[in-house]
This record gives sequence, C-alpha cells and structure tokens, in this order.
Amino acid sequence: MCRAIYPGTFDPIHLGHVDIAARAAEIFDHLIVAVYERPAKNLLFTAEERVALAREALRDLPNVEVRAYGGLTVEFAREVGAKVIVRGLRVISDFELEYQMALTNRQLAPEVEFVCLMTRQEHAFLSSSIVKEVALLGGDVTGMAPPNVVAALARKRAELERKNGPVPLVSLRD
Repeated sequence: MCRAIYPGTFDPIHLGHVDIAARAAEIFDHLIVAVYERPAKNLLFTAEERVALAREALRDLPNVEVRAYGGLTVEFAREVGAKVIVRGLRVISDFELEYQMALTNRQLAPEVEFVCLMTRQEHAFLSSSIVKEVALLGGDVTGMAPPNVVAALARKRAELERKNGPVPLVSLRD
C-alpha cells in the first residue's frame, strides 16, 4: 500500500486544493491531507477549524483522511508511514519554491519521494489568500471554495465586523 501526504496550511481549503486531493487519492492507496498547525503566515482560521473545513470538503473521498501536524513535514511523513509528499503547482513561480523544498526534503529524508500535480486550468488563479480577501471584502467565493468554506468565511467576516467594524485588510497574502 502506498501512502502519501498532501501538506499545506489550507487557510482555507479551496477548490484547487480539493482537486489536487481528489486526483492524488486516485493515484495513491491512502492520502493524508496534512494541515500545518504553525505556519509563518497570517491565519484566519485556527488549526482545528482548518482541519474541520478540510474534512467536510473531502468527506466523499474514502481513502483520504485529514490530520493536523507540527514540525518538519518529512518527519510527519515518516511518522505516518508515507512514502510520498504531494504538492500542487499553479503557476511557474510555484515551481521554484516547490523545487527548493523538494531538494531540502530529499536531503533530510531521501526515502520520501516528492510529487507535484499541475492544477487544472480553471483553478490556476486560486490561492487561499485570494479567496480570503474576496470573501472578507464581501465578494462571492462560491466558485472558488467548497460550500462549507463559503459559509465559514461568511461567518468569519460577520464575526470580525461585529468585533471591529469593517474588516481591516492589512495583508492576507501568503
């Protein structure tokens, strides 16, 4: 049985992530969507919220589970017995970072392979940052994220507006 992990922040999971997970689930016997708990990013959702959103969005994929993790991704891969790390590529600029991460991971864990899946064209523009910005500014993200995420973003926007008035957008960019 070949087990793979698909790591990321997933803040929040969007349709591009869902597509990569679904395609990886067809390739590998078991896929763990690994939600990184402590990224050096401005997060909108807690780790628990991100895990719950991803679980709901991926619930129809029987060989996929969602788990949070901290620390090195290759150590998590070893811990769960994964032989492959899956990543998605949207645009050419993604390649440089993914290539650097793959080489670093190869140095740290030569037994773990690194596989990149190209996003489908209709999802190439998506990033969690864009989805968050559009949603927090009141835009419709229905075609960008699963329904549970669209609802969660609306609740988060309302919660932030209740606390602070109009949602201040310093920069949500990853």
